[in-house]
Amino acid sequence: MKLFFRQAGETGPAIVILHGVFGSADNWLTVGKQMADLGFRVFMLDQRNHGRSPWSDDFGYQEMAEDLQEFLNDQQITDPILIGHSMGGKTVMQYAMNYPDTWQKMVVVDIAPRFYPVHHTSILKGMNLMPLAAMKSRQEAEMFFTQYEDHPGTRNFILKNLARGENGGFSWRLNLPVLTREIETVGGELSGIRTITKPVLFLKGALSSYITDEDEKEIRRLFTDVRIETIAGAGHWVQAEQPQAFIEAVMKFIRG
Repeated sequence: MKLFFRQAGETGPAIVILHGVFGSADNWLTVGKQMADLGFRVFMLDQRNHGRSPWSDDFGYQEMAEDLQEFLNDQQITDPILIGHSMGGKTVMQYAMNYPDTWQKMVVVDIAPRFYPVHHTSILKGMNLMPLAAMKSRQEAEMFFTQYEDHPGTRNFILKNLARGENGGFSWRLNLPVLTREIETVGGELSGIRTITKPVLFLKGALSSYITDEDEKEIRRLFTDVRIETIAGAGHWVQAEQPQAFIEAVMKFIRG
C-alpha cells in the first residue's frame, strides 16, 4: 500500500499527519505549511480508501498502522512526531502500540482509544444517494446534500471529496462502498493494547464531546507520560476551527 502524501518543508525533524474519516491530506495543507515554516519536514498522508491513495477491501486499524510503517520505511523517516485526528488519531495510537520504539512523540486530536457508536449514518446515506453523474455543479451537489447534513462546514468538508468526471458529472475520490460497509470499524477499539511511556499530547475541542471525563481516566492509564489539553472555541475539527491555538499547543509540546 503506497500512500499518497504531500510534503511541506525540506529540513528539520519529521512530522507525519493522518486525517480522519472522509478526510485527506489536503485538509492539512495550511497547518502543515505553517509547521514547515517553523522548521519541520511535514508529511501529510492520505490513508487507504481516502483521497488519492489506493483502495482496498481490507480496512481496519491494523492495516492502517501497517500502511504508516511502510510509508516511514519507504521515506526513511526515523523517530517521527506523529499527529492524528479522529480516525487518524486511532491509527497513530495503534501504530504506537504495534511499533513502540519507532517514534518520538505523538499528538492525538479529539479521539479516545475506545469504541464509538456509528454516527455518520445520514452523511453516508446522502453520499450514497447523490446522483453523481447527473450533477452539473458543486453548488447543485451541495443543495442536494443539505437534506442529509445541516452544518455548512461539515457539508463543505464532505464535498471536498468530489472529483470531476472525465465525461461530466462527478465521482467520489474515496472508496465509498468500503467506508459504508466498514463504518463500524472506524469507531472500533484498538487491539494489542499496551502501556505507552513516550510523550503523548491529547488535544480536545471545548465544544466537542468525543473525549469524556471517563475517557481521560483510560487515557491516563494507557499513556503514562500524557498531557490532555482543551482548545477553546473548537469542536471536533480542532485544527480547522482554531488553527493558531492548535499549532501553538503542538509546538509547545514538541519543543517541550
